[in-house]
Amino acid sequence: MSLAAFIAAVLLCLMAAISPGPAVLMAARIGLAEGWRTGVALAIGIGAGAVIWAAAALFGLALLFDYAPVLLTGLKIGGAALLIWLAIKMWRRADDPVAQAEMPPTPRSPFAAFRLGLVTQLANPKPAVFFGAVFIGTVPVGTPGVVMAALLACIFLVETLWNALIARLFSLEKSRRIYINLKHIIDRTFGGLLALLGVKIAAT
Repeated sequence: MSLAAFIAAVLLCLMAAISPGPAVLMAARIGLAEGWRTGVALAIGIGAGAVIWAAAALFGLALLFDYAPVLLTGLKIGGAALLIWLAIKMWRRADDPVAQAEMPPTPRSPFAAFRLGLVTQLANPKPAVFFGAVFIGTVPVGTPGVVMAALLACIFLVETLWNALIARLFSLEKSRRIYINLKHIIDRTFGGLLALLGVKIAAT
């Protein structure tokens, strides 16, 4: 695999990470509500989930879906159901007050944030389709294991850094003060968007 092809594959993964989806939405929501540190733990979970999907693609995920399309259908329905469930929880808690007006609410533990990021990424069929149908086409047959490991490392960094940046932007003091004042509207908006993404995933 040439250096140019390697860079092209990484840039392709960056474009996929930047495109709006459940992971970016969740990073923004956690950054707003729980701060940047929790957002970083969430971003690491999202990065780990992307690596799992990419590794699965490298080891024949696309072929598995070709031979058993019902698995992809089940993945889409299950992932959509999880995203809608998260959206319902967010909607129901929209009226819960922020614990302290001048301090961020007590954030979840780093492990809980990591787990939420991982589950959000794994529940989203979008990276499964991207890595199984698009990304895999950029990796030539016979690519050395060390190159594939480097690709996976870059995918982890791209996903983690981008979603950590989103969490950081939404965790700024100005953003947080807006959130405190408009929590019920913002949480319902995020919840509604997450539910719509879930419905779109199930329907496409």
